[in-house]
Amino acid sequence: MERNDSFLSASCRYFLLVAEAGSVRAAARQANTAPSAISRQIGLLETSLGITLFERIGRSLCLSPAGEELRRALAASTLLHEEVLDQLNALRGLKSGHVRIATVESISNALLPRLLEDFTSAYPGIQIQVSVAGSDAVTELVRENIADVGLTFNPTSFARLGVAHVQDLPVGAVVSPGHVLARQSTVSLRDCLQHPVAWPARGLSLRTLLDTIVRRQKLSVKPAIECNSLRVMASLARRGVCIAFQTTIGIEQDLEDGTLRFIPLADRPLPPDRMMLVHRPGLTSQSAAAAFLSHAKGVLPKLVPVPKKRTRRAE
Repeated sequence: MERNDSFLSASCRYFLLVAEAGSVRAAARQANTAPSAISRQIGLLETSLGITLFERIGRSLCLSPAGEELRRALAASTLLHEEVLDQLNALRGLKSGHVRIATVESISNALLPRLLEDFTSAYPGIQIQVSVAGSDAVTELVRENIADVGLTFNPTSFARLGVAHVQDLPVGAVVSPGHVLARQSTVSLRDCLQHPVAWPARGLSLRTLLDTIVRRQKLSVKPAIECNSLRVMASLARRGVCIAFQTTIGIEQDLEDGTLRFIPLADRPLPPDRMMLVHRPGLTSQSAAAAFLSHAKGVLPKLVPVPKKRTRRAE
């Protein structure tokens, strides 16, 4: 998506490009200009400010502490500029504008596309930018004003965040229809660990929930696969390679098609996986971001699937 920073000077725009791309050459490719032109503008900016903005680490450029402060300041300026444009767009009936959304991977599979389908139909002139990241990275993107709205699970910090919607979802084992546990109405983690399992990697909010059970019951976990992608683990479960663990978010189509079975974990007390819709404070009520936030708050409770209770079949 085209950056909305045309009000910035050329040197500041190139500075932001290099900060995002990590090198002058990569930034030059994005800007379709010569690397020398970008280097010259960065040099002029550093000279005018009397500070070093980048530090070279190997072949990459990283922001210096002063460069990071400048990036934050320019992001804040850009945000203010965008809010003014959004307010002007509101006077024209919100026919244009843009929304920056950060989301975790599982929500990006089906839930977010369904949200965007209706939203873009109602507001065809609004541009959407989506970033997929880990749970805490999503909240950080919102906190740093890089995203307006975030969809995440179990964030560890709510500092400088607004919370618009909270929904608790049960965690379950995900198996192929032919798996020996597929007919169970509920299952314990201990029973699951008698079979090959895919274990969420550290950094996923789901790992924290499962580790709580492991510690409480003093279980031994020797996963066949450890992975930081719920999509990959669900795919492995679909193929019958192992048991995966997650909520129903991200496997909606599989559950509808019958290619996966979701079995709620019976271990108690088991904290739910808490889906949250967060936003940066100060969203103007007539902005494009606020319009998306309002839409998501109204639609999310209707879109999130609730696992159906199944009775164990007689063998």
